[in-house]
Amino acid sequence: MRINESGRSMIEMLGVLAIIGVLSVGGIAGYTKAMNKYRINKVIDQVTMIVTNIRTLYAMQRNYDGLNEENAIAMGVIPDELGTTADDLETGNPYGGSVLIRASAQNANDADGNKAFEVAFNGLSKEACVALATGDWGSGHSAGLIAIGAYEEANTEAIDDATLTSSGAPCTGSDNVACAGNADEPVPMSVVKAASACDCPAGTNSCSVVWKYF
Repeated sequence: MRINESGRSMIEMLGVLAIIGVLSVGGIAGYTKAMNKYRINKVIDQVTMIVTNIRTLYAMQRNYDGLNEENAIAMGVIPDELGTTADDLETGNPYGGSVLIRASAQNANDADGNKAFEVAFNGLSKEACVALATGDWGSGHSAGLIAIGAYEEANTEAIDDATLTSSGAPCTGSDNVACAGNADEPVPMSVVKAASACDCPAGTNSCSVVWKYF
C-alpha cells in the first residue's frame, strides 16, 4: 500500500512539473513577443514625435540647415526618454541602438543638400526592421515622407539620393539594403524587399531603418 501511494505521488508530481514547464516556456515566449511589439510601437511613437517636432520647428524656414542630433536636442525636438545629450542617443532607442538625425538633400537638384532631413534608428531586431519599413507612415505633401531605407547593418551615412530618385529599382546590387520612395518602389516598402534587407542575424539587433522627410 505504501509503495503504491508513493508511486502515485511521484507520477502526480512529475505531471505538475511538466505542466509548470510548459506554462513557463509559453510565458517566456509570450513575454518576448509582447515586449518586441511594445518596443516597435514605442519606436513608431518616437519617430512620429521627432518628425512632427522638426517639421513644426522648421515650418517657416527654407531648409533644415544645421540640423543634427546635438542641435535637435538643444531645440527640444527629441523625446526626453531617448536622452538629453547627443551621447545618450548613441544607445537611447528602445532596442539600445543609436538615433541619428541630420539634414539631407531632398533630391538630385538640391545643391545645398539641406532641404530634407533623415531620422535613423539603428540596432533594431529583424522583426522591428520589417515592421517599421513596411508601416504606413503616410504619403503625399502633407505627410512629407520622401523615402524609407532598410539596412542589415547600422546606417551611419545618408541615403543615396541618386538611388532613391532613379527610374530603376531602388538600392540595386545589394541584398541587405532596400529603399522605397520613387516611382518604381513607392512607400511603404514591400514586405519582400524589407525581409531581404532586414536580414540581421537573430538576437543581434543590428538592423537599421531610415526615414527621409521634407
